[in-house]
Amino acid sequence: MIAIDWTAVMIGAGIGGVVSGAFFAGLALGMRLALRSAATVKVLAISAALRIAVLLAVGWAVVALGGPWAGLGYGVVFVAARFVATTYMRIGPAAGGAQ
Repeated sequence: MIAIDWTAVMIGAGIGGVVSGAFFAGLALGMRLALRSAATVKVLAISAALRIAVLLAVGWAVVALGGPWAGLGYGVVFVAARFVATTYMRIGPAAGGAQ
């Protein structure tokens, strides 16, 4: 039986939650800036490069310091956050301007 290090999984998941939140907040900011800019592609490319670099660098550090179980927690939380973000954006805000 495989021994799962739940402490490492939860540490990775916690870090993944913070980084995922920052990743998708950066995506929203990058989209707003790009839509107001004359150089849309340049803004989107820089935004994507920065967000991906930070996501991978932190993920690398999580795996290096916490091991593969921490990396699994980090990755699972990112995928879950992506699912929530894309589902929310597909559904959109409530009709009639209600919050």
